[in-house]
Amino acid sequence: MLTLDLTNAPRWHDLATGVRVQLRPLTTALMVATRSDPVVETLPEDASDEERAVAFAKALARRAVLAWEGIGDADGNTIEPSPDAIDALLDIWPIFEAFQLTYVSKGLLLEQEKNVSALSPNGPSAGASATVKPARKPARTARRG
Repeated sequence: MLTLDLTNAPRWHDLATGVRVQLRPLTTALMVATRSDPVVETLPEDASDEERAVAFAKALARRAVLAWEGIGDADGNTIEPSPDAIDALLDIWPIFEAFQLTYVSKGLLLEQEKNVSALSPNGPSAGASATVKPARKPARTARRG
């Protein structure tokens, strides 16, 4: 069953020990806006899947991150999220992976739920409809010679 969160409220996600980010809900509007991001749209046609994934994740994070905790500059001073700081955060491999797993993959898992077999016409998952009408008479068999 698909559960709808009608509050559509931002949520905190832990990305590493002591590091968490508050993110907007992963909505259709956010994904469409990210696909139209200038950095994503101007990737060269020969860009690898990995390059595309990083560019998309950074563009998505720049739109989704509202606040964070446990992130500072080189001197240890707390800093606020900014496009450059968000990109730098996602350049850290474990953070990138955690962002992908805790935020992006939820949208992808929902997409995968559509890729299942149809219900069987009988049995415990009854519900699939027939694609053809039943035959009226049994078919004639070939004569044996």
